Amino acid sequence: MTQSLRVIFAGTPDFAAASLSALLDSDHRVVAVYTQPDRPAGRGRKLTPSPVKALAQAHALPIHQPLSLKDAEVQAELASYDADIMVVVAYGLLFPQAVLDIPRLGCLNVHASLLPRWRGAAPIQRAIEAGDSESGVTIMQMDAGLDTGPMLLRRAIPIDATTTGGELHDRLADLGGEAIVTALDALAGPGLKPTPQPETGITYAAKLSKAEAELDFRQPAATLAARIQAFNPWPVAWTQLGSDTLRLWRAEPGRRRDDDPTASPGSLLSSDPDALRIACGNSGNEVLRITQAQLPGGKALPARDLLNARGELLRVGTRLGQATRSQEEPRP
Repeated sequence: MTQSLRVIFAGTPDFAAASLSALLDSDHRVVAVYTQPDRPAGRGRKLTPSPVKALAQAHALPIHQPLSLKDAEVQAELASYDADIMVVVAYGLLFPQAVLDIPRLGCLNVHASLLPRWRGAAPIQRAIEAGDSESGVTIMQMDAGLDTGPMLLRRAIPIDATTTGGELHDRLADLGGEAIVTALDALAGPGLKPTPQPETGITYAAKLSKAEAELDFRQPAATLAARIQAFNPWPVAWTQLGSDTLRLWRAEPGRRRDDDPTASPGSLLSSDPDALRIACGNSGNEVLRITQAQLPGGKALPARDLLNARGELLRVGTRLGQATRSQEEPRP
């Protein structure tokens, strides 16, 4: 049987809850949970606990929601748990060195990339957007830098052209839970050798924004398809269709047909049975196939169903994006 470690867990969203669940099912003992304060959510803007808090409540664990970890009283309370280690997963607060030094074995982070690629806030989506062929999780010993600490364990999984941000999120959340338990088991026994991150291959995953989800159809089809897949389910790629917003959920690069007319980027071409086809690229000489999309007030639908229901809005030659800016005008 593995020696049981006393663990403080710090995390907030669903991704973190998967690691907490794995720890609760392990031989290790979670002695306290730190998570972000409750936030307004839903139409009523009711204060709602984070997924990590909800799970901690279900297991009657001590819960703390400080606004900062810099306060001496907060640090003293954390130290009072006499934890062997602190596991941090998408917590959302900066860790001062004084906190990193409190647990006997320090603080470990479950990071959703194969470090040093994609340090930062949105590694899952940026990996898909960039066309990476693989992603994974890294168990990292935390230091004062941004995802710069030595690596203890890495687990990789493939990404293909059909993978969405949501699908990769869920796979990595489960993988992260498995990996952190493996890491703690090893630390409780023979140990793990820290490996410094290489100086080459460092990239940064900037935080996602709704503004960047608007598509520019002058870009290549592969670039647009990767962005649509990456931004599903948030912030969701979009474009203007007349006065409406058309949200684009799934896509892939397509091929031009012999009968396709010369068309400006953003123009709808004749449809496939299962896809909207949009001219894209600098001269409109590439094709983007949209296989799932959503109009205001409706659900995300397969393109076939959307065409059957609202085909009058999606006629050949219709120009996407015109309501906000001309596609010929340079972006600022």
